[in-house]
Amino acid sequence: MTGAAWRTPRRRGDVSLARRLLLLQALVVTVVVLTSTVVAYLDARQAVRDKAAEEATAIVESLADSPLVLDAVTGPDPTAVLQPYVEQVRADTGTSFITVLAPDRTRYTHPDPAQIGRPFRGTIAPALAGRTFTETYTGTLGPSVRATGPVVDAGGRVVALVSAGVTVAAIGQDLAAAVPGIVGTALVTLAVGTLGSWALSRRLRRQTHGLSPGQLARMVDYHHAVLHAVREGLLLVDGEQRVQLVNDEARRLLGLDGDPTGRHVAELGLPPELTAVLAQQRTAVDEVHVTGSRVLVVSQAPPRPGGRSAGTVVTLRDSTELRVLTGELASVRSFAESLRAQAHEAANRLHTTVSLVELGRTQEAIEFATAQLASAQRLTDRVVDAVGDPVLSALLLGKAATAHERGVLLEIDPATAVGETGLPGGDLVTVVGNLLDNAIDAALAGDPPREVQFAAEVADGWLHIRVEDTGPGVREEDLPRLFERGWSTKETGAPAGLGRGLGLALAAQAVRRHGGTITVRPGPGARFVVSLPLPVHAGAAR
Repeated sequence: MTGAAWRTPRRRGDVSLARRLLLLQALVVTVVVLTSTVVAYLDARQAVRDKAAEEATAIVESLADSPLVLDAVTGPDPTAVLQPYVEQVRADTGTSFITVLAPDRTRYTHPDPAQIGRPFRGTIAPALAGRTFTETYTGTLGPSVRATGPVVDAGGRVVALVSAGVTVAAIGQDLAAAVPGIVGTALVTLAVGTLGSWALSRRLRRQTHGLSPGQLARMVDYHHAVLHAVREGLLLVDGEQRVQLVNDEARRLLGLDGDPTGRHVAELGLPPELTAVLAQQRTAVDEVHVTGSRVLVVSQAPPRPGGRSAGTVVTLRDSTELRVLTGELASVRSFAESLRAQAHEAANRLHTTVSLVELGRTQEAIEFATAQLASAQRLTDRVVDAVGDPVLSALLLGKAATAHERGVLLEIDPATAVGETGLPGGDLVTVVGNLLDNAIDAALAGDPPREVQFAAEVADGWLHIRVEDTGPGVREEDLPRLFERGWSTKETGAPAGLGRGLGLALAAQAVRRHGGTITVRPGPGARFVVSLPLPVHAGAAR
C-alpha cells in the first residue's frame, strides 16, 4: 500500500462514524463501571456479613471454652455471675448481643435485662448436637447475623449454649461507611475510562490516518498475524467439517504437522472422541479430552453471522500440568480421609480399652490394645520395608486405609521390593492412584471377599507394577476402549467430558509419556501390569 493510500482525505461520513464510535465506547465504559460498582457493593455487603459471622463465631467459641462460663452455668445463680461479664465482653467487642442460655432455651444473660429468664429465639438444634453454626435470624433485637455454640462439660455433655451476633442494622451502618469509597472509586474509574476512551479514539484515528471503513476492511487480510500470537489454540472448521484456519498453538497442542487448512477433521489423526466433537459441530464448554501426550480443555461454539451456520470456532487449552496437580491434590485429600478414618478407629479402640480398665479387666485391656497396635503396625512396617519411595509408600498407606473404610482389603505382595524410583512423584500418584481407585471400585462391585493386591519390583532398570482385584473383571471386547477418555463401566449418568472415565486414560497417558507399557488381563478379577523405565541409578530394591 502506497503512502498516498494511507493519507486518504477524511470524508463527512468517516467523521460521523468516528463520533458514533466514541459515543459507543463511552457507553460501554459507563455500563462496565456501573456493573463493577454493583458487583463491588454486593461483594462488600457479603464481606461485611461474613466478617460479622466470623467475629460472632470467635466470641462464641471463646466464651464456650471459658472455665468461668462453665462454672457459672453449673452453679446456683448463672445470671449473677455471667450478666456483668458477658456485657463487658459485648461492649469490648462491639457485638449487638451475647446471650448465654440453658439447653431448654432459658436465657441467663441478655442486653435487655427484661429478657433474662425468657425463652431464646433462634435455632439451637445443631448446638445441642455439639456443633457451632451461624445463621440469620429475627430475634428480640430484630434481624441479626448470629453464631450459636455449645458449652460442654468434662464429660462431653452440653450444659449450656452461647449465642452472639450483630444486627442487620449495625451491619448496614458498616456497609454505609464503605459506600463512599466504592462510589468514589467508580466515579474515578468512569472518568479515567471516559478520558482513556476519548484518547484511544483520537489515537486510533491518528494511527489509521483517517482511513474509511472500506479501506479498513482490507486490513482484515492481516488477521493471521494476530491469531499466531494468541496463547490458546484456535481452530476454525467450516460447515463441511474442513479446517479453514489453525494457529501455531493449536498445531502444537494437537501435534499436527504442516498446514492442515482444507483437510477434513477425520484426516487430522486426532483421538476418536475429539474427532467426533469437531465433526458434530455441537456446542461444547470446557470438555476434557486426552490426546497422546496432553490433556486438553476444548470449547466449541457455532457462530451464526446473519442467522446462518458458519461452521464452528474451537479453542484449546493445555491442562496437562493442572491435571497432574489435581491428581496430587486428590491423593492428599485421600490421605486426609484416611487419617480421619484411622482417627475414628483409634477413638473406638481407645474407648474400648478405657472401658475394660474401668471394669477392672486390666489384662484383657492390655491384650486388646497390644493386638490392635500390632495389627496397625504390621501394614505400616510392611509398606515402609518394601517401598523406599516416600510418595509411593504414602500413597499405599492412604489407599489401604481408604479401602479398609470402604470394606475392601488392600494387600501388599510380600515380594514387593522397591527403593527410590527417581520417577516424578506426580506421575507415580497418577498411575498407581488411579489403578488402585479403579481396583477398589471394581472389588466393591464383586462378591465377597473383596480384595485388591498390589505388587511392585525392579528388574533390569524397569519398575514393574501389578494391581489385581476380585471384581467382575474386564470383558475381552472392552479392552480396546478401556483407556479411552469418557469410557467407563460405572453407571454414573455423567456426560462425557465431565470427568467420567478419565482416571485410566490419565494413567495410560503418564505411562506412555515415560515410554512404558500397560497391559490388562481380561476376565473375572482384572489384572493391570505397568512397566516403566527407571532413570539411571534409581529404583534399587531396599
